[in-house]
Amino acid sequence: MAGTATVLEDSSLLSRLDRALLPVEWFMALLSGLATFSLMFLAAYSVTGREFFERPLPGYVDLIEILMPLIAIMGVSYVQRSGTHIRMDIIVGALKGRVLWLIELIMILLILVLMVALVWGAWAHFDRSFDCARPLCSRDSSIDISLPIWPSKIIVPIAFAVLCARLVLQAAGYARAFWFNLERPVAVPLIQSVAEQARAEAESLDGAR
Repeated sequence: MAGTATVLEDSSLLSRLDRALLPVEWFMALLSGLATFSLMFLAAYSVTGREFFERPLPGYVDLIEILMPLIAIMGVSYVQRSGTHIRMDIIVGALKGRVLWLIELIMILLILVLMVALVWGAWAHFDRSFDCARPLCSRDSSIDISLPIWPSKIIVPIAFAVLCARLVLQAAGYARAFWFNLERPVAVPLIQSVAEQARAEAESLDGAR
């Protein structure tokens, strides 16, 4: 399951790289949120037009198709960094010390191998769609209003490449934690206990007063 996590920072190179990548991830997550928000407006516009003017939004399904990669993929690296991505931590949550860091490192490396393969495949998928010798540089288009699909296809390898960079940093963080037997390493999400979550929420409420 997804849990609440915290990411520690210090003056090390690893932590500086972690902080340097974060604005990119934050911007991509913002774009994902804006795409979700705009989809609500498109739905309201289409329903209103159909119900009251018998003119729904042309190409509504096409626009959803274009926006879907933004909504589903662009924010994945941000949630990976913050540790809020869906994960099953029933067993891992009970581990401590070097054993925990080793298991986390192995899982991150497995995910990294998968994501590198997906970047490769997603880029090939985009490359088949993109051709500047054709109108709008596109070999394919949406069905209703003929929007070029390659802009939505290129989002996938870009988002996955950023995720790969995040996974490399986290792999380095877990490897460092394993090697030096660190209790609270930097640049990796540290899952908080229920008591720590409650304490953090109380501190945030006190700071908001």
